Amino acid sequence: MSASGLSEAAAPPLASTGIEGLDQILDGGLTPNRLYLVEGMPGAGKTTLAFQFLCEGVRRRERVLYIALSETEEETRVVASSHGWSMDGIFVRELAPTEESLDPAEQYTMFHPSEVELTEATKRILTDVEEVKPARVVLDSLSEFHLLAGNPLRYRRQMLALKHFFAARGCTVLLLDDLTTAERNLQVQSIAHGVICLEQLTAEYGTHRRRLRVLKYRGVNFRGGYHDYIIARGGLKVFPRLVAAEHRQSGIYERLASGLPEFDKLLGGGLERGTSTLLVGAPGTGKSTLAAQFAAAAAARGEHASLFIFDESEATLVSRCGALGIDLRKHMDTGRITIQRIDPAELSPGEFAHAIRCAVERDAAVVVVIDSLNGYLNAMPEERFLIAQLHEILSYLGQRHVVSILVGAHHGIIGNQMKTPVDASYLADAIVLLRYYEAKGEVRQAISVIKKRGGDHERTIRDFGLNEGRIRVGEPLRGFRGVLTGVPVEEDRGPAPSGLAKRD
Repeated sequence: MSASGLSEAAAPPLASTGIEGLDQILDGGLTPNRLYLVEGMPGAGKTTLAFQFLCEGVRRRERVLYIALSETEEETRVVASSHGWSMDGIFVRELAPTEESLDPAEQYTMFHPSEVELTEATKRILTDVEEVKPARVVLDSLSEFHLLAGNPLRYRRQMLALKHFFAARGCTVLLLDDLTTAERNLQVQSIAHGVICLEQLTAEYGTHRRRLRVLKYRGVNFRGGYHDYIIARGGLKVFPRLVAAEHRQSGIYERLASGLPEFDKLLGGGLERGTSTLLVGAPGTGKSTLAAQFAAAAAARGEHASLFIFDESEATLVSRCGALGIDLRKHMDTGRITIQRIDPAELSPGEFAHAIRCAVERDAAVVVVIDSLNGYLNAMPEERFLIAQLHEILSYLGQRHVVSILVGAHHGIIGNQMKTPVDASYLADAIVLLRYYEAKGEVRQAISVIKKRGGDHERTIRDFGLNEGRIRVGEPLRGFRGVLTGVPVEEDRGPAPSGLAKRD
């Protein structure tokens, strides 16, 4: 066996952070017996992350130590209780100044406080570690150490000494820094084996947006960039940035039918697995209904479909589709269809991508509907690069051989000046256009397939309607020119679509 093989075999198992998404970003967890820095402004979730790290250690029957330099033990227990965690097995050492420090007799006159207090704090830490012999240590927070040190040189030397002390005793250490000191000090970043930065952003509307990134992790191929996370009861939930290239699978060529023979004929037999389709048109033309029809057809075949809806409630969608013979409720009761209502004020791009991954990898969805692109964009008005993120989601769904259906609404009702809020047409493999048009004093609807990469499709423009309790795809509108402009001209006396009389 090679020397590298021996070193790999002897390498200790990684120390899980207790946060599944963060472990994925860190390529499995933290290298044990190393010192790590977790930094972020107050409220970003540093202490919550630290407690999850310690609770994971307790779960693995390790001895763990929490050293509080700025909070009382009672405050830390309140934090743990708010998440439903037990403090059993966690040794808490409180080094915060006591009320005796307010006594004038206790004030130093011959020495600067840092010369005495830093030494005393360090001695207490060393003594606690020697007594508890922990495998995991959290020191909260470094701001107190930085203030006690008084100058950058002493601060760096103190951190280096602590690093060697902890390493010699087999401790995996998290140092928390709340970044509240007047000057940003990068000394600990250079000393630490890894650095995790937590950020909290305040949107003009809605809840906080939180994200993290790993600035540094020596010797590990971690996942870079920003990753969204939320703080909920139970701790941090981290949503690793989606990378579609990591999910390639061998190809599957199969068409999925909609259950509407005339519509499937228009599509050239249905939608191919691994392709994305954009249903675009004016409000009320039937885009969401067609998407629901594909989901119901998949459920009827015994497959799973997931719908993510931004613009209407689940009850409204189910009721409206039921009136057209699409029984979503029946398939929801069997678990073949799941509908997730997205709250625009609470969404982050990473959380949305994670929900789609769960639908595909946990529920084995073969059809995913995003209804609508307008809602997706309006839900995150201050986010940048949403189109790039949407491209990554569609690429991921394609790699997993999922039929993805996007619904996009035009601005406007009728005419040739209608526009979409975002040009996503280049992302889609197929585009189905639904339009209103005027004829004989009546507003009617038309449907056509503008683009389809998966194979041949019918080029006609067909009459379309949602009436008489069903979806109706009628005959081609061959006797008209300019249907897509909204005001067509009758060209000849050919057969008129059902319900549309010929010109006398």
